[in-house]
Amino acid sequence: MGPLHRPPIADFQDVLKEPTIALEKLRELSFSGIPCEGGLRCLCWKILLNYLPLERASWTAILAKQRELYAQFLREMIIQPGIAKANMGVSREDVTFEDHVSRSPPRGRRLRGGERGGLWSGRLCPDISFFQRATEYPCLLILDPQNEFETLRKRVEQTTLKSQTVARNRSGVTNMSSPNKNSASSSVSKYEVLPNGCEAHWEVVERILFIYAKLNPGIAYVQGMNEIVGPLYYTFATDPSSEWKEHAEADTFFCFTNLMAEIRDNFIKSLDDSQCGITYKMEKVYSTLKDKDVELYLKLQEQNIKPQFFAFRWLTLLLSQEFLLPDVIRIWDSLFADDNRFDFLLLVCCAMLILIREQLLEGDFTVNMRLLQDYPITDVCQILQKAKELQDSQ
Repeated sequence: MGPLHRPPIADFQDVLKEPTIALEKLRELSFSGIPCEGGLRCLCWKILLNYLPLERASWTAILAKQRELYAQFLREMIIQPGIAKANMGVSREDVTFEDHVSRSPPRGRRLRGGERGGLWSGRLCPDISFFQRATEYPCLLILDPQNEFETLRKRVEQTTLKSQTVARNRSGVTNMSSPNKNSASSSVSKYEVLPNGCEAHWEVVERILFIYAKLNPGIAYVQGMNEIVGPLYYTFATDPSSEWKEHAEADTFFCFTNLMAEIRDNFIKSLDDSQCGITYKMEKVYSTLKDKDVELYLKLQEQNIKPQFFAFRWLTLLLSQEFLLPDVIRIWDSLFADDNRFDFLLLVCCAMLILIREQLLEGDFTVNMRLLQDYPITDVCQILQKAKELQDSQ
């Protein structure tokens, strides 16, 4: 796959107008970065995440079928149980959400080090108010006053989702970051609920996660999934095409489900030490580093800096906590285009280490932990180019 120069829009248009999409060609183009213009990213991601098939002629029918299926999920899992609850006056919990996703307001900066504001941080939102703003296309099924919507909204908001926390328990060390970086994280408040008839984008994302948890009781909701669904939803909900935007919720749900099918083992603690689990992948980052830069590998080993101290979050959340949203989206172009599904992510992590090798070689344990948990390089193109060089040298 040549150097990482973003291909012209016309190259994407040529591939996407064919009756049968040439997947390898689309992967090659997308790997180098999908243009923001013309809704190309939205369409390419849907193909790369196996939501849309390669045969263009079937797209209309498949989209209609999937969107109706999602409407059915809403009716069965939110509307009907909610009406029963409202009519019978019964208190019931369908799903328990602990550590749910809508608790921290956006702030105008990305989270650093050990902060855990989740999806609603400024890091994921270049327009700070995006997730607070009303969507142009609220879910009419949910907003129908006959559905006792107020009850349902409170139910989805207040139910406690039972969750493992990605940020804690499995990271191996208390995150280290300086107090001045964390000071804003203490001011946590809930999002305001918009008036009846309106829905904020955060409510849509919350509902997607609620439905996913209901349909996947084996994994349910794990804190950190919001960091995966956020960039998908943002990309689809800001597409220039009103047709794509109108169905951003359903399309995000299915793309998120397909993506989680590929990375869900990272979220399941019982699989940590299996070959498909996160421990194996973290060790692979270090074994790759040993192969590419043995001096740096030995330095980290000598300081007893284990990969779970930083690579756990990098790998599990597909780097969504390390960079601003536009950069996360650019990284995901390459990750989704990787035909060896997320092998390239291991090389990106390795590249991130090598690019700060001089600082790491000079730093002590505390300095290096801060570097790794508050990664200093913001030019993701430099990181992706280095990862590509590592790939080509294998």
